[in-house]
Amino acid sequence: MERIFKVLIFTDLDGSLLHRDTFKFDEIKNYLRELISKGIYIIPNTSKTEKEILEFNYELGSNLPFISENGAAINGLNLLNSDLPKELILSREKDNLLNIFKKIVPINLQNKCMWVSSMEKKRQSLIFGLDDEKLNLALNRKYTIPFIFNGTKTEKNQLSKIIRTEGLFLQEGGRVINLTDRTNKAKALQVFVRFYKKYHKNVKTIAVGDNYNDLEMLKISDYPCLVFNDEFTLDEIPINNLIATNKPSPQGWADVIKMALVKINKN
Repeated sequence: MERIFKVLIFTDLDGSLLHRDTFKFDEIKNYLRELISKGIYIIPNTSKTEKEILEFNYELGSNLPFISENGAAINGLNLLNSDLPKELILSREKDNLLNIFKKIVPINLQNKCMWVSSMEKKRQSLIFGLDDEKLNLALNRKYTIPFIFNGTKTEKNQLSKIIRTEGLFLQEGGRVINLTDRTNKAKALQVFVRFYKKYHKNVKTIAVGDNYNDLEMLKISDYPCLVFNDEFTLDEIPINNLIATNKPSPQGWADVIKMALVKINKN
């Protein structure tokens, strides 16, 4: 008897599925729709906000479940099974995090943190590579606070150590650092799978990323996939069964998914 399983693809967006500079994915849009038509679930797992991901869903023309703001919230589990919750919140709200930060971090380190929300719109636009409405969507955050750190590596490590005492963390992406709660992409993936396995035990997970804040997510997936990023070398990625491509997004995304699906079908 053939063994039936469900494939869940957890994917970062910027630089992994979306083009690093233009944020487009037109060349693989039909492939994404083909995967969905085969019953494969694609779950964006990204630092992007809920509204940004809803915009991505609109451009794709599909209502995908997703994980937003570096694992802070899970939306759309009910799309996989109607008995599952529509939303799970895994983080404290950003105002709470910022209040804790200001209470425990010395002023000299606070002064090294340039909050993106306090910057002029022109600089915000340069940092995110976005304009107008798309920039507003990126800034509409509920659980995470993006900033630029203007200090040394030693000072950044010191900051990280201090805030961990209150369950706060620094999540480093390609453009900014995010101040977050104790959740991340990997933990949210585990929660998502745990809920889904209540209704479908046999699950295979693929995780796709391109940057440092994706590594924990890749490590805990069955089939970790790395899309080309010229800031990485494979020596820096301590994952034995890594599937990698020398092509950037979005084509690199399609390449690693095809390789992962071949491996799954062989097992």
